[in-house]
Amino acid sequence: MFAGLGNWWDQAELWLAQLWFPLQFVLAIVVLAPLCVGAAWLIDRIVDRVAAWLRPSRDEDCPRQS
Repeated sequence: MFAGLGNWWDQAELWLAQLWFPLQFVLAIVVLAPLCVGAAWLIDRIVDRVAAWLRPSRDEDCPRQS
């Protein structure tokens, strides 16, 4: 199974390496741009949740003055 996967990957890599450079660039952008946008969105969501968890509540923010 792994030999077949390795052969497939080698053929795909060879095909990509032999393409004209502008086509390589376009393919890389088409594949990587959505992955990068998705990763950035996920990181943003995680950071927002952690920041909300670490932030003091509104009651603790301003002490009451009597």
